[in-house]
Amino acid sequence: MIAIVGKTKNDSFYQQAFKGCLKFASDHPEVICKYDGPKDFQDIRSQSIVINNLVQQGIDGLIVATTDSQHLVTRSLMALKSKNIPVITFDSDLLEKHQHHRLAYVGSNNFDFGIALGEQVKKLTKKENNTICMQSGHHTTPNLNKRIAGVRYALSKQSTEHLSGQNGWREHNRCPLFSLGKREESLIQLMHILKTKNPPIFLAVAGFAQFNPHYVNALEPYKQMIESKDIIIVSADTEEIQLNVLSRGLSSANIGQNPFEMGRLSTELMHDYILYDKKPEQTHYYTDFHYCTQSNATHCTVNH
Repeated sequence: MIAIVGKTKNDSFYQQAFKGCLKFASDHPEVICKYDGPKDFQDIRSQSIVINNLVQQGIDGLIVATTDSQHLVTRSLMALKSKNIPVITFDSDLLEKHQHHRLAYVGSNNFDFGIALGEQVKKLTKKENNTICMQSGHHTTPNLNKRIAGVRYALSKQSTEHLSGQNGWREHNRCPLFSLGKREESLIQLMHILKTKNPPIFLAVAGFAQFNPHYVNALEPYKQMIESKDIIIVSADTEEIQLNVLSRGLSSANIGQNPFEMGRLSTELMHDYILYDKKPEQTHYYTDFHYCTQSNATHCTVNH
């Protein structure tokens, strides 16, 4: 039995990864996929509790998206290593100092993904001087911190440090915002920024507010300002609910990943290791990402 554990269980991104596992299992009946994770938000303790419970259920391998590397290693992965249960990370890798606790990482190159988000933002503004507010999840999450660094590098063209005027870009004094992936909190944070005088460009490094079912109603009054680019909202990920938002003109652009392939490939690598003792040939397997705009939102990607 191979377990897929995301940062949150009720996130369609991680559910797509689980479907990737199921796709591989459909051709390999010896594989059983098990899906779990913290229920509602990115909680580092809940993630370890879930994993430890799965170990008690007798899993043969773990595929996990890291929320907090240190906590995950000390509270779960060290115990898995002692029991010879292999681990592959997806979407969010362990910190470099902890990577000996996993076989490989499968997912986006998150620094490059951040650069892509930053470059997309630059295309949407013609101003010489811009203020941006980035929204993240948990402040320790490795992949999101790499995305923030990538955005800063793309905008400043020189540094991954906090933007304070480099190349005409500065960060809003209340940002980055950390939502823990809580959908209600994420939307509250976005609305607070939009209600400020001369709102900054808003960039979410994951889906967050756009997963909130109240997003459409909350953003509808701002549709004209988004269309005129007086308000710019860019978000990572292109889940179905997000593409609906984009097609309705309530987001400026989205850049998506490939969670289905993350889950499928991770499962294939895990299967080959468990059954044939074949270690992954690479330490990192990078999946692609894609660009969605209001004009191509209906066909820029496939959600499983």
